[in-house]
Amino acid sequence: MIRDLIVKNRSTRRFYQNHIIELSTLEEFIDLARLSPSAANLQRLRFKLSNNSETNNKVFSTLSWAGYLKDWDGPKEGERPSAYILILTTEDDRKSVGCDAGIACQSILLGAVEKNLKGCIFGSVDRIQLRKHLLIPKKLKIVYVIALGKPKERVVIDSGKLNDLKYWRDKKGIHHVPKLALDDLIL
Repeated sequence: MIRDLIVKNRSTRRFYQNHIIELSTLEEFIDLARLSPSAANLQRLRFKLSNNSETNNKVFSTLSWAGYLKDWDGPKEGERPSAYILILTTEDDRKSVGCDAGIACQSILLGAVEKNLKGCIFGSVDRIQLRKHLLIPKKLKIVYVIALGKPKERVVIDSGKLNDLKYWRDKKGIHHVPKLALDDLIL
């Protein structure tokens, strides 16, 4: 069962923008992150939620989409995420909470997949603009942004080769994600 969720949990970048994700659903995802492991149980993560078009547009404007797809600037209107979760930390050093943030992101995305939603984690964020747009207090540092929505694209796993692991889209718009074979990973 967990394997099925992980296989379905592919980064998705095109959504049915008009699909509403209720605030209560986003709170369920945060509860999954809250219950997940935290280094030394310090629980240094905080979360900001967005599920309305005005705030979503502000968040969207600060994200860099799909670096490997050089001819694509991100989803067009109507295909944008319908919700976002910002992962913040109370620590000055974002790197010191990397493990906690990664665990929280995975927990949130697995929760989303269980509800037939998908998402994408963004580390490439204009943090200065996002802080201004959403009036995030200076005591909180922005670690990641997770875009969420009902998926409008198909994402498939392909066999990968060590020298070419870049994701790509075919002529039908199917998003391909190369993955190394298990034997290539175990020493």
